[in-house]
Amino acid sequence: MRIVVGISGGVDSSVAAYLLKEQGHDVIGLFMVNWQEKDGSCTAEEDYEDVKRVCNKIGIPYFSVNYSKEYYERVFEYFLDQYKKGRTPNPDVLCNREVKFGPFLEQARKLGADMIATGHYAKKIEKDGLYYLAKADDLNKDQSYFLNQLNQNQLASVLFPLENIDKPKVRQIAHKLNLVNADKKDSTGICFIGERNFKNFLKDFLPAKQGKILDLNGREVGRHDGLMYYTLGQRRGLHIGGLKGGNGQRWFVVKKDLKNNILYVSQGEDDLLFSDYLFASGMNWIPSEPKQSEFECFAKFRYRQPDQRVNVKILDKTHIRVDFLTRQRAITPGQYVVLYDENGICYGGGEIDSSYDRNGNQIS
Repeated sequence: MRIVVGISGGVDSSVAAYLLKEQGHDVIGLFMVNWQEKDGSCTAEEDYEDVKRVCNKIGIPYFSVNYSKEYYERVFEYFLDQYKKGRTPNPDVLCNREVKFGPFLEQARKLGADMIATGHYAKKIEKDGLYYLAKADDLNKDQSYFLNQLNQNQLASVLFPLENIDKPKVRQIAHKLNLVNADKKDSTGICFIGERNFKNFLKDFLPAKQGKILDLNGREVGRHDGLMYYTLGQRRGLHIGGLKGGNGQRWFVVKKDLKNNILYVSQGEDDLLFSDYLFASGMNWIPSEPKQSEFECFAKFRYRQPDQRVNVKILDKTHIRVDFLTRQRAITPGQYVVLYDENGICYGGGEIDSSYDRNGNQIS
């Protein structure tokens, strides 16, 4: 079988490619350039050098393809639009749906691929002609959260070679092969920003408008650099510590008033950030919408969060209401709520629009 592997220069995709070759498949590495600077320079040269070394080491051909235009139009423009609206988007989810399992899949087919593969820690299950997404065996690294928007065609076409392997084993294999990236640090944060300061990066694309920081009594306690730089529950970077008249506890963000460009903060009153239910839209069901309009399951509201028991009400084909059995802190519009059953099978996910307390007061 010919399999095209999305190879990034990291250890996970490198070992995934090696495992497939060891199984006897015809493996090709395909490196994606998803970001270029305004001056046309590319920030991926170092990763591509690692790709070359790894592919030569394990003995597979490799190619590079530039999807920076597609990424900008399908992911980054939406990313900017969400920040303009005061939301906190998750570009990794969109990148998977719109690029890694979109143009990448098309290019792989042009190379004669029967399947594609990635270094994601996730599991695909086929049953009765349908494809299900599930958590990987390594729950500490499971990335099914970021794959919640995949459709049946995309799932049918992909393999996850690391679905049954934990991260220490992956690094062990890489060391045994003397791969140059065996100890390479895992990438974190938003891929196109890298190690740069987030504020400095974003201000090149969105004009920052400074404004007041007010406490819940309307007292001005500081100035913010632009609402887009802050998220609900944020404690760091407010620069208002040691304010006179405070109670000595840490300040945190509780609300953003876009109309008046005001950032509201509170000191030590965590309860203000807790909500009892949320509404989400753009719901993608895997493999299809459940037959029952209301059911209990588990949910994550952010990556790496422990599963939370919830009650889900399907409002229409793309909108749901999710009630929490335990109140949740800092539910953030723009992030995704992803649903699972008790066995780790992913029902799919949707984008969080708003959250409320038990009295119907909007929290976010």
